[in-house]
Amino acid sequence: MTPDFENRLDLAKTIAREAGEITLRYFCQDNYQVEWKHDASPVTVADREAEKHLRARIAGAFPQDAILGEEFGEQAGTSGYRWILDPIDGTKSFIHGVPLYGTLVGVEYDTRAVVGVIHIPGLDEMVYAAKGSGAWYTRGSTAPRRAAVSTKQRLADGLFCTSDVKGFSERGSADAYQRLQGAAKLARTWGDCYGYLLIATGRAELMVDPRMHVWDCAALAPVIEEAGGKFTDWTGTSTIHANEAMASNGRVHAEALSLVRG
Repeated sequence: MTPDFENRLDLAKTIAREAGEITLRYFCQDNYQVEWKHDASPVTVADREAEKHLRARIAGAFPQDAILGEEFGEQAGTSGYRWILDPIDGTKSFIHGVPLYGTLVGVEYDTRAVVGVIHIPGLDEMVYAAKGSGAWYTRGSTAPRRAAVSTKQRLADGLFCTSDVKGFSERGSADAYQRLQGAAKLARTWGDCYGYLLIATGRAELMVDPRMHVWDCAALAPVIEEAGGKFTDWTGTSTIHANEAMASNGRVHAEALSLVRG
């Protein structure tokens, strides 16, 4: 790990927890209103306050880095680094009192995702990584331990997750979902970033989402890859810039790609 990656990862872990604490002030409370954006996704004061905090902390520590966040757009930088933020990944879960939402902090360098933190405030779980240094998992105050994907070789023995089954139908891929569900031993909608945390910690074998944004993906790719898995689009290309995502333990990836393509 280069010092630049290490310093940014240290900050990313800290501010992900801080932003998560902000979201918990509103979680399972009736002290906020839900607004609906043009793409039919919800947003709350918790999303906005958490992202403002993330931006302020990054600007204070790395003022020359660019920042892109879901709620407040892009701020240019000159360092070659870009922070990519999703203060609440899974706002639909959040507003319904489901604790499987997360705070995502990613860092991109020279168009490559190099640092990622997935923090689940409601469960106090975190998995994080920087390129070349492995992925690490912690829960509560426990010491970090290596995060690693499972060793299962077939979907027939594994768990397949997705965030929203309806999204497959909306993009004309309902048959792809049916094939994936039929091939897997178990299928569940433990979705948004929590599903990717399950992949990185060896608790699930495949996560497929038909609709994604770069702020959904930036933190996920380094974590999955450093844990020994694969993170691609539906063609098998390693990227955080597609409008879809597939993550796996690597061993079932080719099978999953074949099922998605039909």
